Amino acid sequence: MDNPPATPQNGNPPALTGQVLFYKQPQPLAPEDHGGLGVKQIAEPFGFLREAHAVPVTVTEFGLAAACYPIIFVGAEKTPVAVMGIRQGQNLYVDATGRVPEDYYLPAFVRRYPFVFAADEASDRLVLCVDRAAPMVTNQPEVPFFENGQPTKFTNDAVEFCKEFERQRRATTDFVKMLTDLDLLEQKTVNFQPRDNAGNDAGPQQKIADYFAISEERMNALPAEKYLELRGNGAVGACYAHLVSLLNWQRVIQRALRMQPENAQPAPAN
Repeated sequence: MDNPPATPQNGNPPALTGQVLFYKQPQPLAPEDHGGLGVKQIAEPFGFLREAHAVPVTVTEFGLAAACYPIIFVGAEKTPVAVMGIRQGQNLYVDATGRVPEDYYLPAFVRRYPFVFAADEASDRLVLCVDRAAPMVTNQPEVPFFENGQPTKFTNDAVEFCKEFERQRRATTDFVKMLTDLDLLEQKTVNFQPRDNAGNDAGPQQKIADYFAISEERMNALPAEKYLELRGNGAVGACYAHLVSLLNWQRVIQRALRMQPENAQPAPAN
């Protein structure tokens, strides 16, 4: 059974375990500890994204993200991520002002920051947390977390956003399990060929990433009933969005070549 999401905590908050990308000091949001805190506008709103070269995406985001980035599956859990850079610690889509260009999709994983749900193993619930180290979190807020000990509309909206994200995250886990059960994922490698100003090869090919991708050949070879099951689950559109997204590898590589130092070495996206 799914764990029910929780609202901001009163009383003794649970201890947190594990690490999540971006979050340096996550704390269960509680009026006793955070009654005077809130958020303010900052000069670089997405500066925290600058060192993330791959960001998790949910299956419902594939269509929008596929127009901008390669979507690949990485790690033992085959987590789908949007590739936003080819070098570890370098995001190519955060500009000098700490913003992402408006014509590029921003994954929900990024938009929920500085909030996140954490598991409270003692009560089998999910607890809303806030990254106390986030640059927009302050004790002189423009928008407070609490008023008179109660969550503000801003905080309640954050709860609802995180609830929806959690639902989509679980749907994504089910989607990946379905792909795995149907043996549709295959290992792939992406490389690029360094070239000089005249367009000639300049050294050996360099590996960017080893990853998993859906095999269109295997999907087309599915028995009719299995393909209809895939279509009935609404998964076919996401599968093809992923396949189309892989055409963006060349775009992100060219962006890296334009923006990064020539002597920097690519690192795997997984």
